[in-house]
Amino acid sequence: MPESVLARRRRIGEQIRAARLERNLTQERVAERANGMDRATYVNIERGKSSPLLDSLILIADAIGVPLSYLVRD
Repeated sequence: MPESVLARRRRIGEQIRAARLERNLTQERVAERANGMDRATYVNIERGKSSPLLDSLILIADAIGVPLSYLVRD
């Protein structure tokens, strides 16, 4: 995988984490709100260790209460 893709994936994870913390949500609560997403899956997305599907990003954005564009902005 090109480093540019890995860097962008980490940045998206950081933006997810920042949005979650701004709203005082736990990882467990976001995963639960995201249609019962497995917490480990959510943690790996937030840490930039896995590539989420678009559907997962939409569920996470909804669970946190932000627009999808907020999580994937450059």
